[in-house]
Amino acid sequence: MAAVSGPAEWARHWQYAELPDLDLLRARYIRHTFPRHSHEGYVFGTITQGVEDVGLPGGTIHAGPGTVVMINPEVTHTARAGVPEGWVYATLYPSSQVINDIAADTTNLRGTVGFTETGVVDPYAARLIGEVHRAAEEGNALAADSVLRVMVTRLLTRHGSALPAGTARAAGVRDATRARAVLESRMTEPPTLEALATELGTSPFALLRAFKKQYGMPPHTWLTDARVRRARRMLDAGTTPAEAAAAVGFTDQPHLNRHFTRIVGVPPGAYRRERARTYKTGPDLPG
Repeated sequence: MAAVSGPAEWARHWQYAELPDLDLLRARYIRHTFPRHSHEGYVFGTITQGVEDVGLPGGTIHAGPGTVVMINPEVTHTARAGVPEGWVYATLYPSSQVINDIAADTTNLRGTVGFTETGVVDPYAARLIGEVHRAAEEGNALAADSVLRVMVTRLLTRHGSALPAGTARAAGVRDATRARAVLESRMTEPPTLEALATELGTSPFALLRAFKKQYGMPPHTWLTDARVRRARRMLDAGTTPAEAAAAVGFTDQPHLNRHFTRIVGVPPGAYRRERARTYKTGPDLPG
C-alpha cells in the first residue's frame, strides 16, 4: 500500500494474477487530483465514503456512496475530491475484450459496447464492485470472476448500447489521427506544435483545435498520458522506473514519478512492486 500525498491518503493499484485483464484500485484521496486523462479499457468505480467529482466532456458528476461511475474507453476525464474529507472508493479497470466478451455472452448487444450513462445510483451494483475486490484480495478467483460478470451484465442490461461505427473522416480528424501517430512514434523527441502542423500541412491552431476535439485534450497533455501508459506497460514487464522514464521521454525519474502518480494514483515504484507480487491472499486495507 502506498501513501500518495499525505498520511491520511492511501492507495493500492494492483492486478490479481488469476484475472490478468483486470486492474483494481482501492484508495482514499483528499488532496490528490487526477488530471485530464483516459484509459484504453473501461472504468467501473464506486464511492464508499465522501464525494468524488468526476469531470467529463458533458459536465461534472458528483459521485457519493451508492453511485457507480462507468467510463467508456478513451473518454477523457478528471477526478478530485468533492468534499473537504475527500473520497474512498473501489475501482475496476477491465479490458475492452473482457466487457465485449461478457456482452456477447449475456446480452443482445453486438459490436463494441459502451454505456449511455456515466453515473448511476445503484447500491447493488456498487456492492458487487466491492465484492470483486474482496474476492480478489482473498484469492477467490471463482468468486471474483463470477461477481464481475454479474455486475457487468447488470450494468450492460440497464445502461449498455452498441457504440456507433466510425464515419467518414473529415480533414481535421485525419490530421488529429496523423498527429497522434507521429507523437507515438517520436515519444522521446516530439516535434513542436508548429513543426508538427507544418509536417501535416495544416496550421498550429487548426491542429490544436482538431486534436482536442478528437481526443479530448491538447497534444501535449495527450503525450504525457501516452507516456504514462507506455511506462505502465514497461513496469508490467519488469522494467525499472528509471529505465521506463528514459524510454518514454521523461527527462528523469522524478518527472515520471510526478506524472505517473497524478494519472495512475500511485507512484511507479509502488505500482511495480504490486505487479511483482503473486496474489494468493491480500492484506486488509483501511477504509
